[in-house]
Amino acid sequence: MLTRFTDTDTDIWPNVAAEYGYKLISMPYSVDGKTIYPFVDYDVYDYHSFYDSLRAGALPTTSALGEEEYYRYFEPEFAAGNDILYAHFSSAMTVSFDVMDKVVADLLHKYPERKFYSIDTKGITILSYLIVRELGDRLNSGMTAEEAVEWAKTEVDHYAQYFFADDLKFFRRSGRVSGLAATMGGLIGLRPVIHMSREGKMESIGTVKGRIQVMEKLVSYVEDMGDDIKNHRFIVGHTDAPELAQQMADMLHARFGDDLQIEFVCTNPTAGAHCGPNGVGVAFHSKRR
Repeated sequence: MLTRFTDTDTDIWPNVAAEYGYKLISMPYSVDGKTIYPFVDYDVYDYHSFYDSLRAGALPTTSALGEEEYYRYFEPEFAAGNDILYAHFSSAMTVSFDVMDKVVADLLHKYPERKFYSIDTKGITILSYLIVRELGDRLNSGMTAEEAVEWAKTEVDHYAQYFFADDLKFFRRSGRVSGLAATMGGLIGLRPVIHMSREGKMESIGTVKGRIQVMEKLVSYVEDMGDDIKNHRFIVGHTDAPELAQQMADMLHARFGDDLQIEFVCTNPTAGAHCGPNGVGVAFHSKRR
């Protein structure tokens, strides 16, 4: 048997995970000294309340999973005679995967007949969401774990994500976006455009002044980079900004047609702690990263 895992940093909620048979690894965040595990400490993600707390001044932090947590997720599967396939957010963004690799090596030594397959989406939030869903479709249609790994070697780099942050203070504190320092001049209304690189890192690729203008810039990236987008899911993500997300979708429909299949997703709180509220992004099938 093969047990499928993904994690909450891919924006997968339990209902979608169940659709594909994924077990969810909960990636924690902390607020006011309290560590919270999404969909473990609560059943429903109240994203509006979470982002309202950020608007009110909360500055959540995030942390890596410990060894004992990876043992708790993986060892029961190996002990039951199951192999594991884990499709996860970018390993370049956290030391969690160094910890995981150590645990997996120990478990494979203990259970030498078992196999562990890792698929790095080299993304986070909606980019990972898109890849994990499209991978799940193939697994549900009979793709083997070995075939999934081979598919990912080429296809992961044919999905792209572009987004903007509304308030730079969250990224300033996290320090997770390369090339962002030059945009930190405090100019009013200046919004960085960020994408996920082939290395699985967030990179600032420019700045635009004004929300409408920055959304028009996102549309231009889709126009330049999109590949067969009408035959793949198209994801519009937001950090508690549904009206802006709908505006983004309207702009995309106006440019690419009403038959563009758009799905809306709200960014998970662990990633949202770094992005802040009122941001919007797009993820789609692309020519390249």
